[in-house]
Amino acid sequence: MSDHAASPAAPAPVMPPEWAPHEATWMAYPTANQTFGPEGGEDLERARAAWGRVLRVIEKYEPVRLAVDPADADDAARRFADLLPDAGRAPLGEEPSARASSEGDPSGGDASGGDASGGAPSGGASSGGESSGHGLALVEIPLDDAWMRDSGPSFVHRADGSLAGVDWTFNGWGAQEWAAWDKDAQVGRAVAREAGVEAESTGLVNEGGGFHIDGRGTVLLTETVQMDPGRNPGRSREEIEREIHARLGTRRAVWLPRGLTRDYDEFGTRGHVDIVAAFTESGTVLLHRQDAESHPDHAVTRELKGVLASAQDARGEALRVVDVPAPSALTDDDGESTDWSYINHYVGNGFVALCAFDDPADAEAKRNLEEAYPGRTVELVDARDVFRFGGGIHCITQQQPAPRAGERPASAPFHVEQAGQPADSEAAPAPAQKEGRA
Repeated sequence: MSDHAASPAAPAPVMPPEWAPHEATWMAYPTANQTFGPEGGEDLERARAAWGRVLRVIEKYEPVRLAVDPADADDAARRFADLLPDAGRAPLGEEPSARASSEGDPSGGDASGGDASGGAPSGGASSGGESSGHGLALVEIPLDDAWMRDSGPSFVHRADGSLAGVDWTFNGWGAQEWAAWDKDAQVGRAVAREAGVEAESTGLVNEGGGFHIDGRGTVLLTETVQMDPGRNPGRSREEIEREIHARLGTRRAVWLPRGLTRDYDEFGTRGHVDIVAAFTESGTVLLHRQDAESHPDHAVTRELKGVLASAQDARGEALRVVDVPAPSALTDDDGESTDWSYINHYVGNGFVALCAFDDPADAEAKRNLEEAYPGRTVELVDARDVFRFGGGIHCITQQQPAPRAGERPASAPFHVEQAGQPADSEAAPAPAQKEGRA
């Protein structure tokens, strides 16, 4: 497969919004590293369990492709045996079928419908029947880390409706001393290849968590991310905007001056927007709001509210900003200020996976998201352990949109019949902070 450099004379590709129909969701399986700890350690197990809870919710609504480092493939196959065909790894390019399923109530256990380990739902897996979901495939790709939003490609529609994958340059969130990215720098190309689409490579250092689009020509960016000297030294704001517009099909950039406070700690991303502000299907912009004056984000979120309230979208219309109050917890187990946020949610076929924190504010956030995404089921998923390692649900997921006009990737392994509905409509799940990155 060859890389395709966008031609100025050709119609620009367009990134569809997250709420457009999906072909599948991509995730990555946590591997032993400085963020998650050594193989066999408690932290790595907690990370894999947390990622597993999110995966099982998404798989009820649409297919999931899980990138797995070859050294971890057997462990992932055991953990998700009930979702794989013949209790094994899905061959690349084949649609999962004849999956084993759990017995009993799929909503039992935790908020994901799985047990505390992120494994099969309580009741165990049986050897017969089919799972209630849309399927899982394990794809062996060398990995340094497990933040698919950042290392994976940003899928776009070309003029003919086919897909391509924008392969941003990835350098460990600005070449941070603790980060390793030799393998993750290749993940964008690898995912595009396995999805059966061309990779469109760019020299711009960027991550999927560093921007958010409305599907109508507007993109949210952060000055401390795209203009970070560790990412794009010497590039002007105009040069950065021009490259992003060419890759995403956007026309207007709205720049935020910064992100949440915790994101500037040693293991932060230096201001990713997807934890603080997000466009929605209803046309609003959801904004994280911290009401506790003692919390450092109290002033930050009010500054950002002023920026967004005075901004216009690509059509020249004022942004409609909806505040989403932060969880009531102000500090984590280590006494550090939290950056727990409901903004870092993931929108898929008929559902929204919303971070939950066993907090009184969870219910209000769920109502806010139901209004922002009418007609979609909002699933609360315990995300405390995802945030413990430095991110949220949006950070660990990457949508692969469905092609337009009947076009399909050459090796697409999944179909989206019954898109937007849980494969088992009766299976409805019930609803310690250590930074790794955000």
